[in-house]
Amino acid sequence: MLTFGEGTVWTAAENRYETMPYRRVGDSGLKLPAISLGLWHNFGDDRPVTGMRETLRRAFDLGITHFDLANNYGPPAGSAELNFGRIMREDFARYRQELVISSKAGWKMWPGPYGGVGGSRKYLVDSLDQSLQRMGLDHVDVFYHHRPDPETPLEETMRALDHIVRSGRATYVGVSSYSADLTLEAQRIMRELGTPLLIHQPSYSMLNRWVEEPVAEADGKNLLAALAECGMGSIAFSPLAQGMLTDKYLDGVPEGSRAAAQSSLNPDWLTEQTLEGIRTLNEMARDRDQTLAQMAIAWVLRPQEQGQVTSALVGASSARQLEDSARAVRNLEFSADELRRIDELVTDADVNIWGAATASKHA
Repeated sequence: MLTFGEGTVWTAAENRYETMPYRRVGDSGLKLPAISLGLWHNFGDDRPVTGMRETLRRAFDLGITHFDLANNYGPPAGSAELNFGRIMREDFARYRQELVISSKAGWKMWPGPYGGVGGSRKYLVDSLDQSLQRMGLDHVDVFYHHRPDPETPLEETMRALDHIVRSGRATYVGVSSYSADLTLEAQRIMRELGTPLLIHQPSYSMLNRWVEEPVAEADGKNLLAALAECGMGSIAFSPLAQGMLTDKYLDGVPEGSRAAAQSSLNPDWLTEQTLEGIRTLNEMARDRDQTLAQMAIAWVLRPQEQGQVTSALVGASSARQLEDSARAVRNLEFSADELRRIDELVTDADVNIWGAATASKHA
């Protein structure tokens, strides 16, 4: 800590860049940490700011330089950006150039016909202006269209993203939950406009493998292969399948969990067959000297023939939980036998609650 009069200013760890690997995002010059911190949960007004501050500080000390938000994160919607903005001003203002801050728009945010579940130019630009105001920033590093909008022409959405970069509101732009064919078409438009898409944010885990499935409309490519062709990076959200790939549910559904609350984790997904596979995965993780969560994150980050995920986006309810996730980078290697065994134990479990958003606009 630096001391000024009676107050103190937090100082980040000097060794913060010594253990976290950084990966180049597609064909761009930008690098992201292998582990990024998402503020989807745990940063709304239902949580104490002291815990948020501790988690963000610990993240940066661990070399996690990327903080990911969206307009509707909370609860209530918008509160995560407000809380982050406060901590940004008080703790991270002098480290702004060392951070990658991202936000998104695409889900419902305010009443009326212009407030969300869309990709119109008006909604995207207005939403980002509000996000910047909440966070106290003059720009974000990455701005995403949060989900495809079949009611808005893709060209309008892409022109809005191009405008957002050219106006200085964002340094880069990307998309989330787009299908492989829609991603290829979106990148084609963006290259013609002169502002290529940087990155795609899909859900991806051992139990949610839609990004690996070939798409006929994309000439048989899956999303990862399409991203490689587009020169785009990827950041996988929910690599722990909303907590299923942790030790939390090995012995049932505990009180206070997402499954108990029936929020983003449907308890019906916790079938005995799925749980048996997860329990065996937990034993495999022990053999690798990892927790189940660490192995699940490492699996998402593994090299693949069709492409490699740039970063795994994790949430954390505490600094301690984040530390556990960050230790995944100590062992990102898998033997062929381990990968084969994992495929035998668990495959896609139809747990992609964002699946409808990936549908092609051309379908």
